[in-house]
Order: sequence, then C-alpha cells, then structure tokens
Amino acid sequence: MSAVVPGLGQPCGPPPEPGPEGGPDDGGARRAPRGRTEPVDRLFQGVLRGSGAVVLAIMLLVGVFLTYRASQALGVAQWSFLTTSAWEPDSRRFGIAAVLTGTVLIGVTAICIAVPLALGTALYISEYAPRKLRRTLISLVDLMAAVPSVVYGLWGFFLLQGQVVGLSRWIATYFSWIPVFAVDGVDPGDPLQTTTVYTSSTFIAGIVVALMVTPIACSVMRETFSQAPPGEREGALALGATRWGMIRAVVLPYGRGGIIGGTMLGLGRALGETIAVYMIISPVFSVQWHVLQNGANSVSALIALRYGSASEFGMSALMAAGLALFLLTLVVNFVASSIAARSRSGAGTEA
Repeated sequence: MSAVVPGLGQPCGPPPEPGPEGGPDDGGARRAPRGRTEPVDRLFQGVLRGSGAVVLAIMLLVGVFLTYRASQALGVAQWSFLTTSAWEPDSRRFGIAAVLTGTVLIGVTAICIAVPLALGTALYISEYAPRKLRRTLISLVDLMAAVPSVVYGLWGFFLLQGQVVGLSRWIATYFSWIPVFAVDGVDPGDPLQTTTVYTSSTFIAGIVVALMVTPIACSVMRETFSQAPPGEREGALALGATRWGMIRAVVLPYGRGGIIGGTMLGLGRALGETIAVYMIISPVFSVQWHVLQNGANSVSALIALRYGSASEFGMSALMAAGLALFLLTLVVNFVASSIAARSRSGAGTEA
C-alpha cells in the first residue's frame, strides 16, 4: 500500500504496476490529457479546415476547367503556342509569345515603380508617423485598394498619359543607349518630333498598374515592420543608434521576408490586371521590348479584346492563354508564400 506525504499529495512507496497499455495503473481513473480541445474548438478547427479545402477545391476546379477548354487549341498549336506572336486562331496560327512578353514587361515596370512607393510608405507609417496620423494614412492606403480598376484606367488614359509623355521623351533622350528605353524610328533630339509614339505604351500602363498594386505591397510590408521585436529595437537605441540606424539594423532585416512577399504578391496582381491595361494600351501582336514606345499587349487584355467575337476554336485558344496566365500567377504567388513562410518575420516578438 502506498502512503501519501501530507502537503505534497504525492504517493510514496514502490511505483504502481503498469496498466494494460503499458502506463501506470491508476485504478481505472484516467487522467485528462493536457491541451484537450473543447467541442467549440474542434468545431472551429473543422470550419477552418473545411474553408481551406473549399478554396483548394475551387482552385483545382478552375485549373481543370481551363485545361479542358484549352485542350482543343493546345492539341493543334502544341509547343508553338509559346513561341508564336500572331493571334489568328481561325487560321490555326496563334500563340502567346507577344502577349506573355507584354504581360511580364507591364508587371515588372509596375513593380519597379510600386516597390519604392510601398516601402517608403510602410516605413513612414510604422516608424515615423504620429499615432493619430497613422490610422488616417492606413485608411487612405486601404482606400486606394478599394478603387475600381476602371477608375484607374480612365484616370490613366485621360489625365496621366498626357503628363507622362514628356517624361517618356526625356528618358528616351538620355537613356536610349539602354535597349529597353530605345524608341524605333525616333530622333530624341528633334524638337518637332511627334509625341504620339510615346502614348499607349508599356511604361504608362505600368505606372497605372503600379498605383493599383502599391496598397497590397504596402500593407504586407507595414504589418511585417510593425512586428519587429521591441527588445531589439530598444537595444539598438540604447546602444546609441539613431532612428534610421535602428531601422537599418533591426526593422529592415526583420521585414526582409515581408518586403519580398509583398513584392511578389503585387507582381501577381500586376500580371493579371485587365481593365486598366486594356483602356490604356494600343494592342500589338509582336514582341515589343521597348517599354516607352507606342504599342503593348497582355494576356488579360487579349482575352478582354477577343472574347466577344471569338469562334468556338478561338474561345479554346483564349482559354489556353488564360491557363498560361493562371499557371504564371500561381507560380509567382507560391514563390511569395514560400519566401514569406521561411522568413524570420513570421516569428513572434521577443520582448
């Protein structure tokens, strides 16, 4: 018989005999496991898992649907679908080389403009802005993400385009030695040269798309910067670092994953933007590397342009183009998620 020491409540004497399952025999009274979940917790976990499964199922169904509808066109074009620039599906001569190149160029141009804006705005809101102003700025940035894309398209076509032509001409004048900034058939030094060669370009479309993706990238970066460990912040300041020195030593290294993740998520949004790009560009079906020159195209704009007049085979070709864009955005978002998940930004604060 075991004895109990008063005040401790622990049995003395020889250890109890093992039970049927190898554990100590507690006389039939099993101890409740630690961390036991309540029914409401299990219900909540089930709802979350179900929601995630539904999202994955929808994405899978979208991929299966696009693949099924695109199979006819892909069976005809095969690998030339990726290398052909023309779009004449009824003549069995079509491909996405030109529109895919334009999509990537518009997305890269937009990201090159959006990342500095998003990074500066996120740092100011999280590190420098007064508390009352901070809430107002966050609301304004979120409001930018809520503006419909058609509004950005109208603004870009009727207002921004006329203002940016001068900048495009200046860049072409002084940086045309960089191939991507060259404009065919134009003498930048000729003051009588027409400016219409600079309108409806990849550069103007990229500026408009940049303003549309900046709120997304800024939100991701701001959330990451705000989670930088307070202990390391205070330690850097205690060692005599200035505010900017603390940001360089603590906030920016900690938020590296958020910067990369926000950039990639913004790029994914930029690649799929449709209406604003469709309203600004002048569609061409040749590979256009010169971002300042009139004429550009994208996969989403191609679908919007040809959807209404497409034949049955032409619709299959458009579905194939949509499938390529779907896979491209999936890859970009997967890379962004992987980088964000492996970064230190996801760790909890150390204070």
